Amino acid sequence: MTPRLDFSNWWGKDTRKGTPVVVTMENPNFSVVKIDGPDAAFRPMEKSRGKNAKQVTWVLLLKANRAIGCVAWLATALWALLGAIKKRLIHRQGVTLASEKLGKGKLLFRIIRAFLVTALAILAFEVVAYFQGWHYFKNPSLHIPRTSELRGFFHMAYVVWLTFRADYIAPPIQALSNFCVVLFLIQSVDRMILCLGCLWIKYKKIKPRIVGDPFKSDDVEGSGNYPMVLVQIPMCNEREVYEQSISAVCQLDWPKDRLLVQVLDDSDDETIQWLIEAEVAKWNQRGINIIYRHRLVRTGYKAGNLKSAMSCDYVKSYEFVAIFDADFQPNPDFLKLTVPHFKDNPELGLVQARWAFVNKDENLLTRLQNINLCFHFEVEQQVNGVFINFFGFNGTAGVWRIEALEESGGWLERTTVEDMDIAIRAHLNGWKFIFLNDVKVLCEVPESYEAYRKQQHRWHSGPMQLFRLCLPAIITSKISACKKANLVMLFFLLRKLILPFYSFTLFCVILPLTMFVPEAELPVWVICYVPVFMSFLNILPAPKSFPFIVPYLLFENTMSVTKFNAMVSGLFQLGSSYEWVVTKKAGRSSESDLLAAAEREPKTINQPQFYRGASESELCELNQIKEQKEAARDSVKKINKIYRKELALAFLLLTASVRSLLSAQGVHFYFLLFQGVTFLLVGLDLIGEQMS
Repeated sequence: MTPRLDFSNWWGKDTRKGTPVVVTMENPNFSVVKIDGPDAAFRPMEKSRGKNAKQVTWVLLLKANRAIGCVAWLATALWALLGAIKKRLIHRQGVTLASEKLGKGKLLFRIIRAFLVTALAILAFEVVAYFQGWHYFKNPSLHIPRTSELRGFFHMAYVVWLTFRADYIAPPIQALSNFCVVLFLIQSVDRMILCLGCLWIKYKKIKPRIVGDPFKSDDVEGSGNYPMVLVQIPMCNEREVYEQSISAVCQLDWPKDRLLVQVLDDSDDETIQWLIEAEVAKWNQRGINIIYRHRLVRTGYKAGNLKSAMSCDYVKSYEFVAIFDADFQPNPDFLKLTVPHFKDNPELGLVQARWAFVNKDENLLTRLQNINLCFHFEVEQQVNGVFINFFGFNGTAGVWRIEALEESGGWLERTTVEDMDIAIRAHLNGWKFIFLNDVKVLCEVPESYEAYRKQQHRWHSGPMQLFRLCLPAIITSKISACKKANLVMLFFLLRKLILPFYSFTLFCVILPLTMFVPEAELPVWVICYVPVFMSFLNILPAPKSFPFIVPYLLFENTMSVTKFNAMVSGLFQLGSSYEWVVTKKAGRSSESDLLAAAEREPKTINQPQFYRGASESELCELNQIKEQKEAARDSVKKINKIYRKELALAFLLLTASVRSLLSAQGVHFYFLLFQGVTFLLVGLDLIGEQMS
């Protein structure tokens, strides 16, 4: 047994005494250790010291255990995927088909399905030719066999296919590929310029600042210098979030006699109307100037709701209007951080704040959305706000000068992107915008793929519809030629039209085709290096999301189908371009909100609450309805949907990956394989599953 060493007596002494001690281990497998002092055992060992056989064995076993763990995890993930395919796709358990309301969506699915059937037929043809020994596609240049080499009708048909493919199919595919690559490079340069602009802003510490104390006044109550502010909360059937949004707005730090809150409820569910009206009555009883409005004629979606609210006579007494969607929870100092920028700046029409997300770590889908939105706010909005004084209004978490709204024509119901519409019209009228990257407002991102898909459809169809409507106004406006070029070329064409077009065409159409038509080549740097570099730039504003860079790249390519679909709808004025579906919310709150609610609860639990216009029996009925609805919502089992276009593209890409093996396409094979699996996960509605 190895002797026990006790150095406790030595540690208590300040000076070294005695001679060096040499300790020899009884086990010959251990090394000899020479100790010159009390702390010698804790000094770093020399690198030249060798490892004994037991140490090497344990290290190898540890590495082998980790490798086996990785393989087991991959096997488990693959088995789970196969189980989901069997359960959802074959047996159709707990799933339903996503409805295609419009002929355009069905037409795109039919085209993808035709491509898939053709790809499977060609793959079978190529596999037979491969096993027959006709490896012509391995040569860098096309080899057409001579007549003497023909060996039957099938071989003749294969030679005819090679000739037809090289002469008639490859040239148009190569031309379209080159065109998309050029668009890809142009869009990549634009992203790089935006990132450089953001770095310059960080380096120079450029940001809008408030000079002095704009609210300083000799008034005894201190509210004489505060402008009149109107706060609007448009909502529609927002059962999950109405309470927390109204609560956050009613706690804004602003003089009560200078603030009015409008709750603009477009709900068609009477139960939700009663709940929201009761919540408004509760805050009204507490002394908050708050009004509940419900339209009888619900036209124009959110734009019609805001337009109706601005037509009230009392709005003329207010100078600014702050807008918050139903899931937004502003901090109490929001108005004091935004409204002062308007002082002594008569050309300023809009102050936009940044969004922050309470559920960004809920699952993989929310993490990927956080990457996109962080880049949008910190890079796109901030750079455009600093260098151009223009950016698209985000529809919420912003403060408008009411004069700017009225001079620009007010809210119009002609598109589903009323926020972008009013921003462009205000810009054409000479108003300037400010983006505050330091002022954040909490909100939610969609946690399910269905909700995210519908949101992205609206966000990408509306701009194209708006582009058709406002292009004449842009051309005939009095703004400078540079600003016109920025609106037409960059804001609309490059970032709203070209991006979804080349992303879908290049990675979902051309890349699979080049596997079946090897004469049309797609360079490796287009498939691998440039997309990875662009994804790295996109993920810089959210550095904690760096481990998700590969899923982000693959998921963005997957979403290009929905974005391309929406872009075509808006550009050609198809039916779905004016389709508005309210994004489903989960009603999540931040930790600070929960703590604040817990602190307020003891103060109000014993206080009787009175609601204007509501009797005790009505309040009891409302509470019962609320409890029943919450219980029903918790008991509802989630039903996954199957998305046919994404599934068809998944099988098309996987088929192309198999075909790439015959051509020894290394990088292309891995890209097609992982991209096909991503499409499969999305098509089976697995992308929004819980992920810690």
